[in-house]
Amino acid sequence: MYSLNVPVPGTVGALAGDLGTRLGTAEVRRRGEHTLVCKRLGTGDAATYHEIEARAREALAGEPPFEVRVDGVDVFTDVPRGEGPVVYLSVESPGLEALHRRLCEVFDPVDEIEDDEYVPHVTVARGGSVERAADLRDAPFDPVEWVVERLEFWDAEHGQSVSSVSLPA
Repeated sequence: MYSLNVPVPGTVGALAGDLGTRLGTAEVRRRGEHTLVCKRLGTGDAATYHEIEARAREALAGEPPFEVRVDGVDVFTDVPRGEGPVVYLSVESPGLEALHRRLCEVFDPVDEIEDDEYVPHVTVARGGSVERAADLRDAPFDPVEWVVERLEFWDAEHGQSVSSVSLPA
């Protein structure tokens, strides 16, 4: 699956890593694995990827930088895919949500996790104890804010960035 992601600053990765150490048997994301998905774009071979990237770049034309704020910890207990619970850093960003909706007009939304169901977040961990996950909801930390000036095209199969686009696009 290819996606368009917001790069997260090191402070967010460090925060997620610290919180993950409190989750016991959960599968914690390692440093460098933390992502903030803006929109899933589709699957396919290299030729398909190039077509997807071109369509996305066209849709991003004129897109300005936007603000993002990580301001809490929450838990998905009923997950449509993969193992739950999912502990995540909650993200507040009207600009990101507006961009996601616009991209849903160009790329089909993934059922149950995109369009109206989209919850911007940075995953900390999957699995483990629901109780331990829920206990992290009250974990105190200073909010992290940044301005997104670049987006990454991400290849989930290989777990790496393929290319990027600067904003304004």
